[in-house]
Amino acid sequence: MANSPQAKKRARQIERRTEVNKARRSRIRTFLRKVEEAITGGDQAVAVAALKAVQPEMMRGVTKGVLHKNTASRKISRLSARVKAMAA
Repeated sequence: MANSPQAKKRARQIERRTEVNKARRSRIRTFLRKVEEAITGGDQAVAVAALKAVQPEMMRGVTKGVLHKNTASRKISRLSARVKAMAA
């Protein structure tokens, strides 16, 4: 348990940041799920729109430290490949 005032403050800050990060991660997952559902549904127009919506969300997650840059890039790349393959 935190004993010093500084450690107590850091514990409070971490608690607040954890809540914010959890909400942001959940929001990103929701956007990802919408893309997945559009792909499985077979509607390319909806999938493209969902993909355009998820890209800035994921990159915002990168700048906020929720996701690693390469992870976000990899996920976006794979999703866009799957959406592009729907046309064929």
